[in-house]
Amino acid sequence: MTWKIHTLLFAGILLVTSCVTTRYERPEMNTSNLYRDNTSEDTTSMADLEWKKLFSDPVLQDLIEKGLAGNLNLKQAVERIAISQAYLKQSKMAFLPSLQLDITSTDAKQSGRAINAPKGFIKLTTHTNRIQLGTSWEADIWGKLRSAKRGAIAGMLQSDASKRAIQTQLIVDIANTYYNLLALDKQLKITQETIELRKKEVETLTALQESGKVTSAEVLQSQANQYAAEVMVPELQNQVWQAENMLNYLLARGPEKITRGTLDEQVIYTDLRLGVSSQLLKNRPDVQEAEYAFIAAFENTNVAKTYFYPSLTLTANGGFASFKIQDLFSQSIFYNIIGGLTQPIFNRGQNKARLRTAKAEQQIAFYHFQDVILRSGMEVSNALYAYQNAVERERIRKQQIESLGIAVENTQELLSNRNEINYTDVLSSEQNLIAAQMNEINDKLDQLQSVVNLYRALGGGWK
Repeated sequence: MTWKIHTLLFAGILLVTSCVTTRYERPEMNTSNLYRDNTSEDTTSMADLEWKKLFSDPVLQDLIEKGLAGNLNLKQAVERIAISQAYLKQSKMAFLPSLQLDITSTDAKQSGRAINAPKGFIKLTTHTNRIQLGTSWEADIWGKLRSAKRGAIAGMLQSDASKRAIQTQLIVDIANTYYNLLALDKQLKITQETIELRKKEVETLTALQESGKVTSAEVLQSQANQYAAEVMVPELQNQVWQAENMLNYLLARGPEKITRGTLDEQVIYTDLRLGVSSQLLKNRPDVQEAEYAFIAAFENTNVAKTYFYPSLTLTANGGFASFKIQDLFSQSIFYNIIGGLTQPIFNRGQNKARLRTAKAEQQIAFYHFQDVILRSGMEVSNALYAYQNAVERERIRKQQIESLGIAVENTQELLSNRNEINYTDVLSSEQNLIAAQMNEINDKLDQLQSVVNLYRALGGGWK
């Protein structure tokens, strides 16, 4: 009969425990149709692509490798993982009893008047030696320690996901800064070529002025046009300088010149497969980080619930005690064992406040989880549309540049022949041409950066 009673008691405890704490189950999340105007059911995603296959430039590959090895934000993320691992180990050890060793030697003297004893009747000075081991163990009846352990596991996984999110963002930052640097190089080159052409133009107009074909005002206007191009050089050089410094910062090294390729050498990755939006849950590290934060908050709520129920604690002390050191291990053993059941009755609202706070934090974490998922879908849609838009702009821009180039040649020829055209027409067509050439560079830059942003938005860069 005894074993039946014990079995029923144990089953009852388990039943009550299951009512106190609950197991985490992922809540219903709307992860379908997060990509605007995308109805494909193909699960192939470029997020599964290794980052080295996305970037064909060996210089960029080398910069990314150096960044992954040296970036200080990434190193901080690794240390945060170590911290969370320490907390996890601590939560596992909480199931074991504590054990401490205490060695004391005490001299004590009592007041004879305080104890009202005749002089010499009682020895007022004593010397006590003690060696003892103490232990304490709390039974995890309501699942508090188990919930704390699961919360610590979620915290460690959250730290790991955070590290991977930093890694993917680092790859994006290095690639985008590198592409921006190449675009600035090309813009600087076009500007310098334009300056040389305008210097020759000034010389031509000066000669035409001497022959009476153009006015001095047109010569001055051509010089101003030259200066307008020259003044662009310092600004572009400043931007190049800052881009190089940013790359060095991302690589965790001091400012230095960046050896690099050219914008024309860059091959744009065009196999832009999105997969399905539900894959963001397993591909994007920041989505995983948000879910692990929600799990940790969920388990913290479980822990808060257990404070309303009694705790069972067993404590024990034992060792040797003696007035004389030589008698310490001779018939001087002592011990005590205490089992205690503590039921909270009134603790000034601490338990209720703890539970209300935990529930609110859990709800906040849930809203954040939803927010990250929605933002992820938005980023994918934005990056894809930005790429498509840049491709279309580049197509039209090539036609614009071709027409402007012909217009510049025609106006320059008409000006040299002085066939009812003035320098203002030449200036306008030249300015339109250089603006279109600069914008064409931005079109390619936008394509390159949009592909990189799409790769990160889908969750690529950490596998």
